[in-house]
Amino acid sequence: MEVLGRGGRIEQAIRRVAIGLTLSAFLGPIVLIVLTSFKTRVAALESSPFALFQPTLTNYVHIFAEYSFAHFAKNSLIASLASTLIALALGSLAAYGLARYRFRGRGGLAYWILSLRMAPAIASVIPLFIMLRQVHLIDNLAGLILVYIGANLPLVIWMMKGFFEDLPVDMEESALIDGASRLGACVRIALPLVAPGLAATAILTFIFTWNEFLFALILTGRNAQTLPVAVTLFVRETGIDWGYMTAAASLMMLPMVICTLFVRRGLTRGLTLGAIK
Repeated sequence: MEVLGRGGRIEQAIRRVAIGLTLSAFLGPIVLIVLTSFKTRVAALESSPFALFQPTLTNYVHIFAEYSFAHFAKNSLIASLASTLIALALGSLAAYGLARYRFRGRGGLAYWILSLRMAPAIASVIPLFIMLRQVHLIDNLAGLILVYIGANLPLVIWMMKGFFEDLPVDMEESALIDGASRLGACVRIALPLVAPGLAATAILTFIFTWNEFLFALILTGRNAQTLPVAVTLFVRETGIDWGYMTAAASLMMLPMVICTLFVRRGLTRGLTLGAIK
């Protein structure tokens, strides 16, 4: 019994070490970015990144004063929120139709939708640029939102389709017998039941859009530029301004951290919805 106890303690110690190393690998770069954002330009170039230094808010003050960081943050927020909400509204209805209606080619259509998400973005950015230029939507938030909606719809449809398929149809059939329309059954019965899955889909869609770089780089200019593209302003001919760049990166991460902390329980429940019945 004592040997088994020692073996259990050794196993527990190994597990804790493995968890600590994993957390260090993931959190180490983030901690380094945040620390560098509070350093002066000289301190940011020191050989030891964790050396003692005098914290300063100069980098944060300058990115707002010199680079219109608030304008870029507003563009990112508008584009991410609008595209996420519209993609959720359209994608949820499409997913419900794929989950509940039986028709020829249903499986092929679902896989074709998935293939749109798997296609490389670089293959579509030039055609999108030409089309948006024809309708004068280059460097326009409306054009960027339309592109993000199209890019997010496959993800929303596939995630919500799985959540709807895990729901029993009994309550929806009862609502249909009572006179509800199929749309009414979807909105009043199915959607409230898959609310955790809807929240998980919304969070992932928002994160992907918030961090998107390629479309924003090619399809926007100064007016509609988003935060991921604005960070490249700190790469100059004379070198990289690490203080400004890390300050911008820290502020970019902040909404994601806050969002995840507030909805982590719903996110976990949504991602595991239907896994255990």
